[in-house]
Amino acid sequence: MSRDWVLVGVLMVTALLEGTLREDVTWRLVVTIVAVGLAPVLLWRRTHPLVCVVVGFGTGMALGLASLLGGIPGVGLNTMVYILVLVYALVRWGSGREIVIGLAVVAVAAVFSIATDYTGPTELFGGFAVLAAAAAGGAAFRYRAESWRRALGQIRSQERVGLARELHDMVAHHVLAIVVQAQAGRAMSGQRPEAALEALAAIEGEASRTLAEMRAMVRVLRDGAPAEYAPQPGVADLVSLARRDPVPVVDVELPDDLDELPLQVDAAVYRLAQEALTNALRHARNASRVEIRVVEGAGRLRLRVTDDGQIDPARSVNHGFGLLGMTERVQLLGGTLRAGPAPEGGWAVDAELPTKVRR
Repeated sequence: MSRDWVLVGVLMVTALLEGTLREDVTWRLVVTIVAVGLAPVLLWRRTHPLVCVVVGFGTGMALGLASLLGGIPGVGLNTMVYILVLVYALVRWGSGREIVIGLAVVAVAAVFSIATDYTGPTELFGGFAVLAAAAAGGAAFRYRAESWRRALGQIRSQERVGLARELHDMVAHHVLAIVVQAQAGRAMSGQRPEAALEALAAIEGEASRTLAEMRAMVRVLRDGAPAEYAPQPGVADLVSLARRDPVPVVDVELPDDLDELPLQVDAAVYRLAQEALTNALRHARNASRVEIRVVEGAGRLRLRVTDDGQIDPARSVNHGFGLLGMTERVQLLGGTLRAGPAPEGGWAVDAELPTKVRR
């Protein structure tokens, strides 16, 4: 806004100097007052472009009409060419309805100018070319701004999807583990009171890990937070998912000589295994074992999560947000994901990811 005031101030001074110093100006006082007084209209060209066009070109037609009635041709100052900025502003910031009405006003003003002060085809075509250039400039910058807004909206949408996926994968796993431990503790509290204490300790551990991961995510979301403040769990951390009690038992098998993986792949494998385990604990009926296996070879990393439970019919029909998030995560890295009944029984999730991510 301060730059607009500077622009208006410069135009007002220029109009005042032109009106004072030019010797061929007719109706010097009137045209100088008009040129100086009309310049502040530019301050509202973004918020009220149609009103500015009507005022600017309406004033121009009023001067032309006065010149015609007074028999004095060429009334006006060269400085008033700044009203062309209003054409640009109309197309740049006006609504569709405002653009149609405003361009109609400009066309009427142009025809009126030709009818009252025609000086030849050169000036005629030159005048229309200048008006067309101003309108084209406004249209070009409008298109550019709208393209930028669409791109920004897509980026924000992708960020929201990614954040929702991370929250789902993180919170769902830990909360389900807390529920399972609470149920186990309640079931065993009558026969083995110490089991209830063990379950409470496990619940405390899961809750602490949930808080730690959520705090890490908040640090990443804050402006200027260094990425190293929030290390993401990776393949090596899959061993933390293993357990002997309660049922089902969770076994984790990792390669001994796993090569260093890109951070995206490393974190994705952990989240995929975590979500697959969460789904197994939630849906696999009467499961006694869940196996998490990672194999590397030929530039690919393969993750397989299986359980030996009975398949819940609803599991084959309604995959929910978990499987959707897993599929999106794998596809973003150029991998593949398959989930469904295993040939040996139970449910299997197979993910295959490239060990090198294209930049």
